[in-house]
Order: sequence, then C-alpha cells, then structure tokens
Amino acid sequence: MSIRIVIADDQAMVRAGLRMIVESDPVMEVVGEAADGRTAVAVAGRTRPDIVLMDVSMPGLDGLAAARELLAAPSPPKVITLTTFDTDENLYAALRAGTSGFLLKVSPPEQLLEAIKVVHSGDALLDPAVTSRVIAAFAARAEPRPAPALAALTPRELEVLRLLARGRTNAEIATDLYIGEATVKTHVARVLMKLSLRDRAQAVVFAYETGVVRPGAA
Repeated sequence: MSIRIVIADDQAMVRAGLRMIVESDPVMEVVGEAADGRTAVAVAGRTRPDIVLMDVSMPGLDGLAAARELLAAPSPPKVITLTTFDTDENLYAALRAGTSGFLLKVSPPEQLLEAIKVVHSGDALLDPAVTSRVIAAFAARAEPRPAPALAALTPRELEVLRLLARGRTNAEIATDLYIGEATVKTHVARVLMKLSLRDRAQAVVFAYETGVVRPGAA
C-alpha cells in the first residue's frame, strides 16, 4: 500500500525536485501538487492524501493557514511543513498549527523520505529534545492554561507525558520508569487518545502550555 502525498510549494522547480525525491521511493506516490495554500486545501480534499508537504511561505493563503484548515477537517492528512528559514518562530507556529513535522528545504533527500515514513507511522518528525527546547522558550511567555482533560490521565500516564515533553524517547522513558518499551508505547497512545492529540509534537506543546512541564524545571 503506497503513501499518498500532495506537494504544495509556489516554486515549480522545488515541486519538481520534491516529486523526484518522493517518487524515488517505491512505497510513495505523489497524487497532487499545488502552488498556493488555497489550492493545496482543494487538491488535498479531492485526492485524500496521507501526507501533505506544505511550504510555509506561499501567496494568498500561506502554508500554516492552509495546514490549520486541512487539519480542522474530518479525517485530515498529516502535514509536514517545509521552509528555508530555521527559526524558532516558524517551528513554534508549525507545531501550534497542528502539523506533524517541520523540515528545512536544504535537508538531504534521504531525510525527507525518512520524515515521510516517520510521520506516516504516526510519530512526529521532530527530535523531541529540539521540540521541547523551542516550546519551553515560548511557553515561558504566558501563564499555563487550564486543561480539564488532564484529569482523565492515570498517574503513570501523567509521568509518561512529563518525560515525553522533556524530550525522552520511548526507550529512555522505559528505562526511567523501569517498564518495557511496549508498555511505554501503550501509555503514549492512551495519552494522545485521552487528550485528543495527534502525535508527540502536539503532546509537547500541550504539556508546556498547560503547565504539566515548566520551562527550566528539572
């Protein structure tokens, strides 16, 4: 079964290059292209891709606004945002929009292919340690918001959420809590389900913005 992909970028040469990279992998298929955010939303609605590769800066509706619109629809695709700018502002905005990944356009082809597979499998593309650094910096600017949904978590699930937000991998969480890695995966899945979160990237955002983890806390 192939991974269905839509490419959204306002530069035709970039779209062509991304198509060549994506279609070099036999499990991936480009099912549509778009040169702006509005067209990306329309193409994704028509082709029902698994993943949209979304440029941040596009005319009309930009990539982040298009991502928010796509992700608000029923059964949305996963979105990987692409940019030429490695800034905390872009990364934070992409995570807040609900995207599952953030990748620089200068990244090597093999990294793009791996990113698509990671996101398609249900995980987040970003290294959790990088994600937590950025979210901590921005979350420090505001008071934590209340989150009644946290009451649904068991004490162990709350521990897992805290460790996840601090950048721990499943293997590291398993070591920290003296449990099996398969058990960690189950806990992570339950945390995401109970909090109505899409992936680990959203869980990191949630944990910092609700005060589950505080910036600079041990």
